[in-house]
Amino acid sequence: MSGKFENKLLNPARVLLFSQRNIYNNHFRCANYEFEDIITKIDSVELLAPQPKKWFKYGDRIAQRIYADTNVALYSGIPKTRIKKNYDLFFAAISFPKDLLNLNVICKQGWRDHFKTSICWLNEIWASEVYKNKDFLKILSKFDYVIINCSQSVSAVNEVIRGECFYLPPAVDAILFCPYPKLPSRLVDVYSIGRRSEETHRSLLRMVREDKIFYVYDTIAGSQVFNPSQHRLLFANTAKRSKYFIVNPGKIDSPEETNRQSEIGPRYFEGAASGTIMIGEHPQNEEFEKIFYWPDAVIRLPFGSAEIGTIIHELDMQSQRQERIRRSNIIQSLLHHDWVYRWEAILKMAGLEPLPGLVERKGKLAELSKIAEEGKGGE
Repeated sequence: MSGKFENKLLNPARVLLFSQRNIYNNHFRCANYEFEDIITKIDSVELLAPQPKKWFKYGDRIAQRIYADTNVALYSGIPKTRIKKNYDLFFAAISFPKDLLNLNVICKQGWRDHFKTSICWLNEIWASEVYKNKDFLKILSKFDYVIINCSQSVSAVNEVIRGECFYLPPAVDAILFCPYPKLPSRLVDVYSIGRRSEETHRSLLRMVREDKIFYVYDTIAGSQVFNPSQHRLLFANTAKRSKYFIVNPGKIDSPEETNRQSEIGPRYFEGAASGTIMIGEHPQNEEFEKIFYWPDAVIRLPFGSAEIGTIIHELDMQSQRQERIRRSNIIQSLLHHDWVYRWEAILKMAGLEPLPGLVERKGKLAELSKIAEEGKGGE
């Protein structure tokens, strides 16, 4: 931390939040933007969301190649920003190592003098790819703390950076995804988005053709969204109207990329918060058992299995078990896995007290959990 820092009371924002929302509109980044939206509602935040030039996608590609070979950071088309005020915290939520190059628009000589603490949240970095991305990851050494979503990569990242790297799991807007208090009808039998097992998918399609289930799944390949918050709204509203939800560890179908590292992806948190019954593979790591510790949090189905029809049939015959699973998933999400709890952990790391907005949101989550516990809902 810089000794030159002096907080100015005239500055109303205590957090400078770096967002890539104007740079990338991929659907897999929308959860990050959801987190950012919640932060801006519960804390005193100034949003720094640079608007890239039209030619950025070409400049970005060239800049990444040059940096990987020479460690020279070229102008990629993102306007440089001069930090003029002081803040208690600089926070950046980044998806991939190569995104770190975008931080060079502010991470210049003396930038840390404006922040008491700096924290970077890096979503995805596989242990087997740390060395290949070491030049990008060195940018993380400029931060006081680094948070990653891949629990089994922490030690590998710490070997590259001089800062402190910690694991925090993903989370979800548990209020948005929560089906209470109105409890909509679960009209969708099975909901599956993103990566999937083709064997399981074919079994479900067979059930569709036999007119046994209503199955919602991806039919086109593409990562762009028109509007991130609208995308999350549609996702949440479909999930809380779904009976079963397919989940699997992150990039389970790309073992050559992950080296079979098994991590907890955001789907588990989204499925639990919406009260679906999650069916799929359990991530093979210690964190999963700590986080999803309650009975039947995920109904086990090995990746590549064609037995999903049998599992659904058995669950359909157990209404009390279904109700218990749904309620447990929702309550645990409301009390432990909303984004507010991750922000609370980050504030603690930065030595900052929560503001009233955070306390208020936790109160709302507690109210909803009580409603779920009592089983109340409906119009």
